[in-house]
Formats: sequence, structure tokens, C-alpha cells
Amino acid sequence: MAHVARASGTTGISRISRIRPTTTAAWAVPVVLGLVYGLWASGIQRDAGPVTVGNVFFGILMGALVAGITYALHSAGPRMRRETRALAWTAFAGIAIGYVFSLTGASVLWSTVLALCVAAGVFAAAFYHYYSTEGETDIGRMRRTTGPTRSEE
Repeated sequence: MAHVARASGTTGISRISRIRPTTTAAWAVPVVLGLVYGLWASGIQRDAGPVTVGNVFFGILMGALVAGITYALHSAGPRMRRETRALAWTAFAGIAIGYVFSLTGASVLWSTVLALCVAAGVFAAAFYHYYSTEGETDIGRMRRTTGPTRSEE
């Protein structure tokens, strides 16, 4: 059996194990979202009182948490099925909004109702987005590889 020689200049490292260069949006979107969420949460917790060290640390913690989860969902998203990906964003959005709303002093019931409403909207939008963008490539591939073509009919 003949063996193919490796092309010059390649190192033999598989494409999967290479580190991909990150785009600006890959880190900017989570940072901006975390910054906005941290300021929003600390502003609600402060309740028009003076800014304290605890309030600043609370905002930094919430912002870092949201930024980290957003980055993780963006990074792991392409490896998930579209339903799982939509459910991950649904859970994240519902929990994040429900928690911030609970900081206002609202009851647990109202926080839960708002979180479920937001989660339902996020699930509908995310599932539609992932279904319409990922489904095209799968259907296009199936049409090319299976069934009779027009020239065969």
C-alpha cells in the first residue's frame, strides 16, 4: 500500500488540538455584558444609598460571573446540539434576570414568573436562531449525498 508523504511545512499537529486565534468579539461581548450586569446588580443592591466597598465587590463578582458564563457558553456552544445550546442560554438568561429582579425586594413568586417569561422568550429566539442557521447546512449536505438527482430522473 502506498503512503502519502506529509506536505512540507506541516507539523503533524491535528487541527483540533491547535489553539484558535480569538476574535475581538469572542472576549468583548462577555466583558461588556458582565460590566453592564455588574453595574446593574450593584446599583439595585445599593438602593440609592452610598457606594460601599461591599457593593463594589458585589458588582465585580456578579460581572465576572456573568462574563465567565457567557464566554463559556460561546466557547462550548458549537460543540452542543442546537436544543441543548438553546436550553443552556435559556437557563442562563432566566436565572440572571430572576436573580437581579429578586434584588429589588420582589417576592420569590414574581421573580420566578419573570424569570420563566424571559426564559421562554430566550428559548424561542435561541432555538429559532440555531435551528435556522445549523439546519441549512445539514439539509444541504443531505440533498447532495442522498436520493436521486435531477440528471438521474
